[in-house]
Parts: sequence; C-alpha cells; structure tokens
Amino acid sequence: MTNATAEQSRRPDRLDTEIVMTMLMRRNGGSGVQTHVRTVGQYLDAATRPTSVVNPFSSKDPLLPPVFGARFAIRLFSPQASVWWYRYWHAYYLERALAAHLSGAGPAVVYAQCPVSAAVALRVRTTQPVVMAAHFNLSQADEWAGKGDIDPSGTMFGAIRSFEEQVLTELDGIVYVSEFARSVLEERMPAIRNVPGIVIPNPVNIPLQGAGAAHTADLITVGAVEPRKNHRYLLEVLAAAARRGHRYTLSVVGDGPDRRALQGLAKALGLGDQVRFLGYQADPPSLMAGHRLYCHTATMENLPIALLEAMAGGLPVVAGAVGGIPEIVRPGQEGQFWPLDDAEAAAGVLIEVLEDPARLQAMSAAATVRAETEFSSEVVGKRLVSFLENIEIRRGKLTDQPD
Repeated sequence: MTNATAEQSRRPDRLDTEIVMTMLMRRNGGSGVQTHVRTVGQYLDAATRPTSVVNPFSSKDPLLPPVFGARFAIRLFSPQASVWWYRYWHAYYLERALAAHLSGAGPAVVYAQCPVSAAVALRVRTTQPVVMAAHFNLSQADEWAGKGDIDPSGTMFGAIRSFEEQVLTELDGIVYVSEFARSVLEERMPAIRNVPGIVIPNPVNIPLQGAGAAHTADLITVGAVEPRKNHRYLLEVLAAAARRGHRYTLSVVGDGPDRRALQGLAKALGLGDQVRFLGYQADPPSLMAGHRLYCHTATMENLPIALLEAMAGGLPVVAGAVGGIPEIVRPGQEGQFWPLDDAEAAAGVLIEVLEDPARLQAMSAAATVRAETEFSSEVVGKRLVSFLENIEIRRGKLTDQPD
C-alpha cells in the first residue's frame, strides 16, 4: 500500500469531517469568542460543511442551572473561589456533553475556544485531533486578575498558568488570532513552538452595501464595560475635545461592572448630553452604521472583533497601538493611533480626523476594502478549514482537571 493510499484509507473524505467547536459560554452573546464561533459557524453552514457547537449547556442536566447559579453566591464571599467553581463545573458539564457527542460522531476535529475546553477535548477524544484558538491576551489568569477576581501573586494565578502550559503543549494544533498572540505565548511557553500553529485572524461578516445610514452620533465603542477597556479615559478624551469647542457624541455599547460609575463620570465631566450608554446589544454592527468613527481605548487586546466589524461597515478606527491592533489598523490608512496616557493629545488626534471630511471618507473606503480582502469570513474561513482538516493527532489523552 502506498503512502497516499494509506492516508486515504486512514482518513475519509475531508469534506465529511465534522468541525466540533467547543466553548464554556453559551453560543449566543456579545463576547469576542461568541462572535468568533458564530461567524465561523455561519461560514461552515454556508459552505455545507458538517459543524456543531458543544458547550456545558448542551448536557441538558436539570442540576446545571442551580450548580452554575451557586457561583454568584460564592462570589459574594470569595471571588477566587467563584473562579474555581466556574472553571471546574463548566469543564465537568462540557466533558459530559462532548463525550456523548463524539461517541456518536464520524470523522471530526475539535476546535476548542479556550484552554479549559481544550483540556476537556483532550481527555475525551478518541480519534479526533484537538485544535485550540488562542483568544486570550497572555493568560486567562491575567484576565481573571484584571477583573479583580484572583490575586496576581497568588497560588491560583500560578496554577492557571501552569495548567495552560500543560494543555497547550499537548494540543494537535493552535490557531493564533494575531501575530501578537503567537509571539507572547511562544515567549511565555517555548515548548508550544513544537505544536503545529498558524496565525489566522478573527473573521468578520461583510454587510451588504446599501444607502448610508443617517448619523445618530459621531463616535461608537463596543466592549465589556470593565477596567481593561479603559472607558474612563475615553470620557476624558471627549471632555478634552469639548474644552476645545468640539462636542462629539458617543455611543457606548456593552455592559459591565463599571457602567454606573462611568455614567456618573460623564455627568461630572459635563458630557451628560453627549454620551449614550446603550448596554448589551445583540447586533452591534447594525448600530455602527449611524456613526462616523469607531474609537477604542483598551489597554490590551488580542485581535478585537469590534474593530473588524467597524471597518467592515465602513468606519475608520482610532485606537491605541497595543496588542494585535496594529495588525488591523494601519495609521493614516484605515484609521489612526492615539496615546492611551494623554487625553489632551488623544483629543487632538480625534479632532484632526473628524474635522477633515475628505480624509475621513478616504479612511472609510480603505477600512471597507481591508476588511473585505483580509478579514472577511470567506477569506478567513477557507484558511481556517484548510488548517483544521489537515491536522493529525500528536499525542494521547490528557488526564488533569482545570485548576
């Protein structure tokens, strides 16, 4: 038997290979991970490729709601304990659901969206390769610490990082959504350089081009209303612009623990009539069309989908040159960078962009073209499927539970 014949007998037609996406969250929601899964799923459905999404809620266990709900009571006494509870029980129910799904599946590859869901897949898989998308910035430990839920110098922080290193080195493949993610993770965990990996950005759906929507506000920003997103600074920039006679309006899409404090700050800065806090919105791109510019002040990002959605809708982007953002926006072309530590200077950048209609229009056109040619679901989806369907199993099963 030749090598080619052996390969054909070992692997069925790759068009029949099911792509099983696993995650800890519900399928629908406003996070970047949920948007990624939803967009990839839409592409696979349109391409008539077998696909499914398995999460803890797929288990249909009647005890799941009270078990998950207990986390919120626990958090009142110990945020760190609530993190452990979240990770352990979401992994437990995901494992039950995924084991049941894979037991009745044909040829498949598991496309996990976080280290915990990847570890579950490594434990229960039989013949299925496991690939993980690296959505997090440096570590999920850092993200929990950034929310104030765990101590960055504590044992849980170190345990989560150690767990991630073990899981990532056991994977059959890694999809890095940015070059930034690849570089920082390989620097932190040199052993993952031995794992087949590829940089494939987050995909974005390109809206149908129709008549331009009437502007309802000048600026829009989308994201969880939490410290890392740095909305306080954005309000300070807006106030600095107002002091120069430019009272720009802003729509804030997203919810989170900082919302009430930010509403108070907006009033204190005299921005009460300029800022709308819209809370969670199921379809942020539909709101973007009524704005002139997308602005972002997060202090760290991997490859934020909100920026891609804005560009796909023809909005130039003003953001800090952090994380993977320079891989999306080229200053002077699709948008501009602004400092994240000098509100007066940032206001100058904002005014310069918004008060030059010809430049703004050129940036808008460039943003649309870049989104279509580099980040569209059609372009990204083909690359992702090609990588997933050619991955082979490297190792066996993983036995450890998440810390």
